[in-house]
Amino acid sequence: MTERLKTLYQETIVPKLMEQFHYDNIHQVPKVVKVVVNRGLGEASQNAKALEASLNEIAVVTGQKPVVTRAKKAIAGFKVRQGMPVGVMVTLRAGRMYAFLDRLVSLALPRIRDFRGISPRSFDGRGNFTLGIREQLIFPEVDYDSIDQIRGMDISIITTANTDEEGRTLLKEMGMPFRES
Repeated sequence: MTERLKTLYQETIVPKLMEQFHYDNIHQVPKVVKVVVNRGLGEASQNAKALEASLNEIAVVTGQKPVVTRAKKAIAGFKVRQGMPVGVMVTLRAGRMYAFLDRLVSLALPRIRDFRGISPRSFDGRGNFTLGIREQLIFPEVDYDSIDQIRGMDISIITTANTDEEGRTLLKEMGMPFRES
């Protein structure tokens, strides 16, 4: 399953994008560089179990051990001191990235209740796309009985595209179900 999306990219998407955007060189064609899965945990400072559960869940979903992100400075209003754990994140590249994207597009996103597609507005102006997911249960790897609380996550797909249009076309060709605006 890992190689399916990569093969699709190399054999069908690259020629399509070269023709559509009139690239001279194959290296101008946008590609996905990395996927960053991030989860902010406000309650991690009081609840150590929340941090441990999130580490395990993200590891199961992505197939890679996440890193604990820590507060850069103290914020008294949020009861956060410098160095406290405030989230977990993992950066996926190469084979794991393609495998995760394939599972996200073909298995996880269709499992969202009342799913009508993803908003195509979440591009940053440079061709990178960020997607927020409200619950981790859409991933088939997460066991319903093992979770203590429903938590969301952010998934950022970083591409080499120069414009949002190029990035949107690349992700649409990879199977990302964008909503028609």
